[in-house]
Amino acid sequence: MDNNIHAPTVASGPVSGATPRDLSKLSMPDLMQEKERIGAELSALSSVLQSHGVRMTSSLTTFDGFPRDDIDIAQVRTTRVRIIHLRNDHKEVMQLIEKGVHAHFANLQNTQGASPTTNGTNVPPAAQSLTNNTAPGTPFAKVNSVVSGSPADQAGLKVGDAIRSFGNINWLNHERLSKVAQVVQENEGRAVSVKVSRKDEGNTDTTTELDLQLTPRQNWGGRGLLGCHLVPL
Repeated sequence: MDNNIHAPTVASGPVSGATPRDLSKLSMPDLMQEKERIGAELSALSSVLQSHGVRMTSSLTTFDGFPRDDIDIAQVRTTRVRIIHLRNDHKEVMQLIEKGVHAHFANLQNTQGASPTTNGTNVPPAAQSLTNNTAPGTPFAKVNSVVSGSPADQAGLKVGDAIRSFGNINWLNHERLSKVAQVVQENEGRAVSVKVSRKDEGNTDTTTELDLQLTPRQNWGGRGLLGCHLVPL
């Protein structure tokens, strides 16, 4: 390997244009395209880190404080910074998409008034608005199993919990849970907010909304970083 640690040896993946864009002015189709673009770039940048055998939290120095000579430190740092910026952009895009979903349902309500339900009765506009406002929190996965003593168990996850969000992943962007796996890999050793709906014991008609803090980690005594199994809904 080149002794000059400041000379990148692997392309750091695609990058956005130099001119920042006002994401709030993008249309819904453009926001969806931007979401896909950011996701593709994050995937490419994650591959760059993997090519060096490091993650976002891996140390770049040896045990005695010297820079590691087995990786391109300058490139790893640049890639990490870019990933952080993209994660922030992705969060903003998802917030705008959710806002657009709310606006879409609100427009439908204003133009159509009360909408019929499956049993033929009408839903009052106020009740319909409440239903629409909860749309972005729609569960997209269910906890199928939890290993005792695992990170998932310690975070408080239980079998049957319905996942409404996992970090910045929700029903709009989980892509058959592939994005959940990506968040887990990118946040090893860091707490991830997991919002779940749990049916109350003894009364399955009511649910409790919980915001759990789950920290993916290795060496907990079992397989994987979580110790639980999720299935898509």
